[in-house]
Amino acid sequence: MSKIGIIDYGMGNIHSVTKALESLEEDIVLIKNSQQIKDCKALILPGVGSFDPAMNNLINTNLIVDIKNWINSGKSFLGICLGLQLLFESSDEGSINGLGIVKGQIKRIPQLSDQRIPHVGWCELLPTKNNSLLKNDELNNWVYFVHSYYAVPSNKNFIAANVSYGNEKLTAIIEQDNLIACQFHPEKSGKTGEKLLRRWLKSIQ
Repeated sequence: MSKIGIIDYGMGNIHSVTKALESLEEDIVLIKNSQQIKDCKALILPGVGSFDPAMNNLINTNLIVDIKNWINSGKSFLGICLGLQLLFESSDEGSINGLGIVKGQIKRIPQLSDQRIPHVGWCELLPTKNNSLLKNDELNNWVYFVHSYYAVPSNKNFIAANVSYGNEKLTAIIEQDNLIACQFHPEKSGKTGEKLLRRWLKSIQ
């Protein structure tokens, strides 16, 4: 049976993502080289930490070409938290170029007088269009965020859901064909996170 591949580049939440998927009875493989990818039906790029160290770690795995080829081939791909941010061209957090798979930048969350940075805690997802995780009119999905930077895609149609931050709206989910990525942590979001992961797994071709 094909496995879910989790790209293991030494940044963050691999253990919790693995446990969440194993609880859904999925077979998991931690991807450290190109050979391991061939047995996978989908890939996940997780991440917790800072942009530049993460990109350096990812470069050192020699997996970047494989990741780009995977996405370009139309196979299912999920980015989580920092794993979403690395998909973009650049970040205010660092000076190293991102993967550039999604056009746009990662911006620092604006400092608002009544809001704190980092943006931490449970917040409701506000879908902007039907996507693999949510229906356009589906509310009351509360998930766990912890981040100081957010995605600003060049093509706003890639934004699949937002989250409120004061009077601002920050990108919570992007979806571009076979690629979907979330700024929140589904693996730390209880029953809602489990529901969203199940929907993604169901969408895998």
